[in-house]
Amino acid sequence: MENLWAPWRSVYIGKPQTGCIFCEKLNSDADAENLVVYRGDKTFVIMNLYPYNNGHLLIAPKRHVGDISELTDEELFELNKMTQSMVQVLRTAFSHPHGFNIGINLGKVAGAGIPGHLHVHIVPRWEGDGNFMAVVGDTRVISEGLNKTYEKITGAVKQLNLP
Repeated sequence: MENLWAPWRSVYIGKPQTGCIFCEKLNSDADAENLVVYRGDKTFVIMNLYPYNNGHLLIAPKRHVGDISELTDEELFELNKMTQSMVQVLRTAFSHPHGFNIGINLGKVAGAGIPGHLHVHIVPRWEGDGNFMAVVGDTRVISEGLNKTYEKITGAVKQLNLP
Protein backbone atom coordinates (compact mmCIF):
# COMPACT_ATOMS: atom_id res chain seq x y z
CA MET A 1 0.00 0.00 0.00
CA GLU A 2 1.27 3.47 -0.88
CA ASN A 3 0.87 6.49 1.36
CA LEU A 4 -0.64 9.76 0.30
CA TRP A 5 0.80 12.42 2.59
CA ALA A 6 -1.26 15.46 3.57
CA PRO A 7 0.34 16.66 6.82
CA TRP A 8 -1.33 20.08 6.62
CA ARG A 9 -4.64 18.36 7.50
CA SER A 10 -3.37 17.06 10.85
CA VAL A 11 -4.52 20.21 12.65
CA TYR A 12 -8.15 19.27 11.91
CA ILE A 13 -8.01 15.69 13.19
CA GLY A 14 -9.58 14.93 16.54
CA LYS A 15 -11.21 18.32 17.08
CA PRO A 16 -14.77 17.60 18.20
CA GLN A 17 -17.23 20.09 16.76
CA THR A 18 -19.52 21.83 19.21
CA GLY A 19 -22.04 24.36 18.01
CA CYS A 20 -22.37 25.56 14.43
CA ILE A 21 -19.11 25.84 12.50
CA PHE A 22 -20.56 28.57 10.26
CA CYS A 23 -21.76 30.70 13.18
CA GLU A 24 -18.41 30.28 14.96
CA LYS A 25 -16.42 31.38 11.90
CA LEU A 26 -18.82 34.23 11.20
CA ASN A 27 -18.53 35.55 14.76
CA SER A 28 -14.73 35.60 14.58
CA ASP A 29 -12.70 38.35 12.94
CA ALA A 30 -9.87 35.97 11.97
CA ASP A 31 -11.03 35.61 8.37
CA ALA A 32 -7.76 34.28 6.93
CA GLU A 33 -7.40 31.70 9.70
CA ASN A 34 -11.04 30.66 9.27
CA LEU A 35 -10.85 30.74 5.46
CA VAL A 36 -13.67 33.30 5.20
CA VAL A 37 -13.16 34.86 1.78
CA TYR A 38 -16.03 37.36 1.68
CA ARG A 39 -18.77 38.86 3.85
CA GLY A 40 -21.92 40.32 2.32
CA ASP A 41 -24.86 41.98 4.07
CA LYS A 42 -26.91 38.77 4.50
CA THR A 43 -24.46 36.03 3.49
CA PHE A 44 -20.81 35.09 3.68
CA VAL A 45 -18.41 32.84 1.79
CA ILE A 46 -15.99 30.37 3.32
CA MET A 47 -13.65 27.77 1.85
CA ASN A 48 -14.44 24.14 2.55
CA LEU A 49 -11.87 22.64 4.94
CA TYR A 50 -12.36 19.26 3.26
CA PRO A 51 -12.69 20.26 -0.39
CA TYR A 52 -13.79 18.00 -3.22
CA ASN A 53 -11.55 20.05 -5.49
CA ASN A 54 -9.33 23.16 -5.30
CA GLY A 55 -11.45 26.25 -4.70
CA HIS A 56 -14.46 24.45 -3.15
CA LEU A 57 -16.51 27.29 -1.62
CA LEU A 58 -19.48 27.37 0.73
CA ILE A 59 -21.95 30.26 0.74
CA ALA A 60 -24.18 30.56 3.79
CA PRO A 61 -26.67 33.03 5.19
CA LYS A 62 -25.36 34.93 8.19
CA ARG A 63 -28.51 34.00 10.07
CA HIS A 64 -28.52 30.45 11.47
CA VAL A 65 -31.20 28.82 9.34
CA GLY A 66 -31.37 25.23 8.13
CA ASP A 67 -33.89 25.19 5.28
CA ILE A 68 -34.19 27.22 2.11
CA SER A 69 -37.89 27.78 2.82
CA GLU A 70 -36.92 29.70 5.99
CA LEU A 71 -34.88 32.33 4.12
CA THR A 72 -36.23 35.85 3.76
CA ASP A 73 -36.53 37.21 0.23
CA GLU A 74 -33.47 39.37 0.87
CA GLU A 75 -31.40 36.40 2.09
CA LEU A 76 -32.49 34.25 -0.86
CA PHE A 77 -31.66 36.99 -3.34
CA GLU A 78 -28.22 37.63 -1.87
CA LEU A 79 -27.47 33.90 -1.61
CA ASN A 80 -28.11 33.55 -5.34
CA LYS A 81 -26.27 36.75 -6.28
CA MET A 82 -23.34 35.68 -4.12
CA THR A 83 -23.30 32.29 -5.86
CA GLN A 84 -23.18 34.09 -9.20
CA SER A 85 -20.38 36.38 -8.01
CA MET A 86 -18.31 33.51 -6.58
CA VAL A 87 -18.47 31.61 -9.86
CA GLN A 88 -16.89 34.68 -11.46
CA VAL A 89 -14.34 34.89 -8.63
CA LEU A 90 -13.36 31.25 -9.18
CA ARG A 91 -13.09 31.77 -12.93
CA THR A 92 -10.71 34.66 -12.26
CA ALA A 93 -8.71 32.92 -9.51
CA PHE A 94 -8.20 29.68 -11.42
CA SER A 95 -8.00 30.80 -15.05
CA HIS A 96 -11.41 29.56 -16.10
CA PRO A 97 -12.29 26.13 -14.77
CA HIS A 98 -14.08 23.99 -17.37
CA GLY A 99 -17.25 23.75 -15.27
CA PHE A 100 -18.79 23.91 -11.80
CA ASN A 101 -20.88 21.75 -9.52
CA ILE A 102 -23.27 23.97 -7.57
CA GLY A 103 -25.69 22.54 -5.06
CA ILE A 104 -27.48 22.51 -1.72
CA ASN A 105 -27.94 19.43 0.46
CA LEU A 106 -31.05 19.89 2.62
CA GLY A 107 -31.08 17.58 5.62
CA LYS A 108 -28.67 14.96 6.90
CA VAL A 109 -30.08 12.17 4.72
CA ALA A 110 -29.51 14.38 1.67
CA GLY A 111 -25.82 14.67 2.53
CA ALA A 112 -25.77 17.90 4.54
CA GLY A 113 -22.72 17.71 6.78
CA ILE A 114 -24.02 20.71 8.74
CA PRO A 115 -27.79 20.29 8.44
CA GLY A 116 -28.67 23.14 10.83
CA HIS A 117 -27.10 25.91 8.71
CA LEU A 118 -28.02 26.06 5.03
CA HIS A 119 -25.13 26.47 2.61
CA VAL A 120 -24.47 26.33 -1.12
CA HIS A 121 -21.49 24.36 -2.45
CA ILE A 122 -19.56 25.63 -5.46
CA VAL A 123 -16.94 23.18 -6.73
CA PRO A 124 -14.81 24.19 -9.71
CA ARG A 125 -14.19 21.34 -12.16
CA TRP A 126 -11.56 20.72 -14.81
CA GLU A 127 -11.58 18.10 -17.50
CA GLY A 128 -9.67 15.13 -16.14
CA ASP A 129 -9.80 16.23 -12.47
CA GLY A 130 -11.57 13.05 -11.45
CA ASN A 131 -9.29 10.05 -11.64
CA PHE A 132 -9.04 6.53 -10.29
CA MET A 133 -8.06 7.71 -6.79
CA ALA A 134 -11.60 8.73 -5.85
CA VAL A 135 -13.12 5.49 -7.16
CA VAL A 136 -10.50 2.87 -6.31
CA GLY A 137 -8.75 4.48 -3.36
CA ASP A 138 -11.70 6.38 -1.88
CA THR A 139 -9.25 9.30 -1.76
CA ARG A 140 -9.38 12.80 -3.18
CA VAL A 141 -6.19 14.41 -4.42
CA ILE A 142 -6.12 18.16 -3.82
CA SER A 143 -3.20 19.64 -5.69
CA GLU A 144 -2.83 22.89 -3.75
CA GLY A 145 -2.69 23.85 -0.07
CA LEU A 146 -5.64 25.72 1.45
CA ASN A 147 -3.57 28.83 2.23
CA LYS A 148 -2.42 29.21 -1.39
CA THR A 149 -5.98 28.69 -2.63
CA TYR A 150 -7.23 31.29 -0.10
CA GLU A 151 -4.73 33.81 -1.47
CA LYS A 152 -5.89 33.21 -5.04
CA ILE A 153 -9.57 33.53 -4.17
CA THR A 154 -9.26 36.64 -1.98
CA GLY A 155 -7.04 38.18 -4.65
CA ALA A 156 -9.76 37.59 -7.24
CA VAL A 157 -12.38 39.06 -4.89
CA LYS A 158 -10.29 42.25 -4.63
CA GLN A 159 -9.62 42.30 -8.37
CA LEU A 160 -13.35 42.11 -9.16
CA ASN A 161 -14.22 44.87 -6.63
CA LEU A 162 -17.20 43.08 -5.09
CA PRO A 163 -19.38 45.38 -2.99
